[in-house]
Amino acid sequence: MQRTIATLGLMAAIVIAACGGATNTGGGTSPTASAAGSAAATGAATAAPATLTIMVGGLNKQIYLPNKLTEALGYFKDQNLTVNLIDEPSGKDATTALIAGEVEGSSGSYDHTIDVAGLGKNLIEVVQLLRAPGEAEMVATTKANDIKGPADFKGRKLGVTSIGSGTHGLTQYLASTKGITPDQFTPIAVGAGDTFIAAIKQGTIDAGMTTEPTISRLIKTGDAKVLIDLRTPETTRAALGGDYPFISIYMRADWVAQNKGVVQRVVNAYVKTLKWIQTHTPQEIADKLPADYYAGDKDLYLTALTGSMPMFSPDGKMPAGAPDFILKVLQTYNNNVKGKTIDLTKTWTNEYVDAAK
Repeated sequence: MQRTIATLGLMAAIVIAACGGATNTGGGTSPTASAAGSAAATGAATAAPATLTIMVGGLNKQIYLPNKLTEALGYFKDQNLTVNLIDEPSGKDATTALIAGEVEGSSGSYDHTIDVAGLGKNLIEVVQLLRAPGEAEMVATTKANDIKGPADFKGRKLGVTSIGSGTHGLTQYLASTKGITPDQFTPIAVGAGDTFIAAIKQGTIDAGMTTEPTISRLIKTGDAKVLIDLRTPETTRAALGGDYPFISIYMRADWVAQNKGVVQRVVNAYVKTLKWIQTHTPQEIADKLPADYYAGDKDLYLTALTGSMPMFSPDGKMPAGAPDFILKVLQTYNNNVKGKTIDLTKTWTNEYVDAAK
């Protein structure tokens, strides 16, 4: 895929994809680094302008809402940043672009950082946007009597955003909890929104994992039902057995080390947005977003957002113990991680969130 990324002053591109982190609450933070981050946080308004390109793994999905909302609230501008949001249907592709050096950062599922660590690539999460996947496994209504849980995945066609995406990984793990291996079902890349809905209606897939507002659209039409709910921390723990923080902002570790001031300002903006979400209603949040995000039904969008509000992180921090659990999950099916020693402290940090102003 060819992309042209404009450069204004100092450039920082941020891609949005899905990945994982570590258990150490400091994430390897040093006192010197923290001091530098704090200084950057307080001096954002007078810092040199920086231009960032953020690639989002599905900009109009509610799980990626903090990105567009941060722009709409003017919080990037407050940090003297010019941020270009680029829509990319899959977080997996955004991560690939990040590693290839096409961009400097990525926002998506945290588990990608652990996945690529197994391949010797160093990506680090700098702010956590969601504390739950915000997804649901939907089963076609016509198949609901036959597919009642992961034990029935064998031989089925299961929809995922893309092959290698966070939804693909979660699907593999859910299957593994019932002894079903990845080669015993067929994952089919169907994206989200209209393409996912068409796949359900046409029988291209029997079930599949997707996010809001696609979930609520399918429920409203009666074409599918919720089979496994991962939209809140509580339902996620019930289904997976632990916390699975999902969408985040992560970047190449070497770039972060060389651009701490810009990284701090980016995190400042996102943390302010997360706190804004906690003090405003779904109606007030939705009113800040483009009308086309509602998929033609604002009332339905609001209903979906109301039910999903618990998925947003209140402070941008990595939940304690979550990286260890995610690593355990990945080790059950991911060949990039199996049998390898992964230093989780290199896959995430709370340094910039702790210093955010």
